[in-house]
Amino acid sequence: MRDGLGHTGTLAGAPTAHAAGVPLVVDEAWGSHFGFHPALPSGALSSGADLVTSSTHKLGGALTQSAMLHLADGPFADRLEPLVERAFRLVQSTSASSLLTASLDLARRSLVTEGDATAASVEAADAVRRAVRAGGRFKVVSDGFRAFPDIVGVDPLRIALDTRVGGITGHEARRLLFRDHQVMVEVSTDAAIVAVIGAGRVPDTDRFVDALHTLPSPLAGSAAAGTVLELPAPGSTRLTAREAFLSPSRVVPAEQAVGRISADTLAAYPPGIPNVLPGEVVTAEVVDFLRRTAAAPNGHVRGALDPGVTRLRVVG
Repeated sequence: MRDGLGHTGTLAGAPTAHAAGVPLVVDEAWGSHFGFHPALPSGALSSGADLVTSSTHKLGGALTQSAMLHLADGPFADRLEPLVERAFRLVQSTSASSLLTASLDLARRSLVTEGDATAASVEAADAVRRAVRAGGRFKVVSDGFRAFPDIVGVDPLRIALDTRVGGITGHEARRLLFRDHQVMVEVSTDAAIVAVIGAGRVPDTDRFVDALHTLPSPLAGSAAAGTVLELPAPGSTRLTAREAFLSPSRVVPAEQAVGRISADTLAAYPPGIPNVLPGEVVTAEVVDFLRRTAAAPNGHVRGALDPGVTRLRVVG
C-alpha cells in the first residue's frame, strides 16, 4: 500500500536517515491504530518514515495473521516500490485468503470512520488509570514517563500498572486475574502488568478495577517484596551478527558458554527484546538473568535450546 500522508510531525530518525541517503524502515507492529484520532500518537508514515510494517491484527481489529506494508510517497518511493513488489512476488501465495484480506479492509474502514468509538476507548482507559490512582495500591507506570526525555509519546490505550508496589508480582497478578475473574491482560513482568483496550471497544472497566483490587498481597512483609530482576549489561561485540550466525558453532553447557561468542539470539520474554545477539560475548550475568527469567511464572527465553537455558550455542 502506497500512502501519500501529510507530515504532521517529524520522526527523529527520518531526517538523519535521509541525510545519509538511506530510507527509514519502521516496525510499527503495535501501532496500526496510530494517527486515527487526536488522542493517539501520530503514525510513522506521517512522521517521515519511508516503509512501515503494521500488524493490523494486533490492535487494528483485523483477523490474526493479517498485516499491512505501507510505502510512503516520499523521496525513496520510486526506488523502493519495485523492490517491494519483487519481494512480495517472491513470497506471496497463489491462494491468498479472502477472509484475511477482507478483515484488513474492514479494520481500515473502522479506524477511519469510527472516531467517536476510538474516543470512547481512550476515555475508558483513562477511567481505569484514574481509578487505580484513587485506589492508592498500584501505580500507573506512565505517570513517571515525564522523567525520561526520550519518551516523546504514549499510547493511551495501553495501561501499564506497577503491581509489585501493591504486594504482588505481575506474573501472579496476571494468573489470578485470568483464573478467578476471567480477565486477560496482554503481558506481565515480574513487576507489572499491561492491559490493552482495542481501538473502538469499551470494556467493563469497573469489573477490571474491582478484580485488580481484590488481588491478594503475597509479597507484603516478605524479603521477596524487594527482589527485582535487574537487566544485565550486554557483553562486548566480537563479530557481526552475520559472521557469528554463519560461523561453525557448537552447543555447550551454559556455564561453559561464559566468555565465548554467542551464535544465537536470546531474548527474555516478556518483553522479548534480545539480551544476547549473535556475535556478542556471553557473560555470567546474562546467563543468570536468562535462567531466572525462565524459572519465573509465565517467563521464557526465546531462542533458547531448552526451557531451562541449560545449554547455549556458541561460535567455534
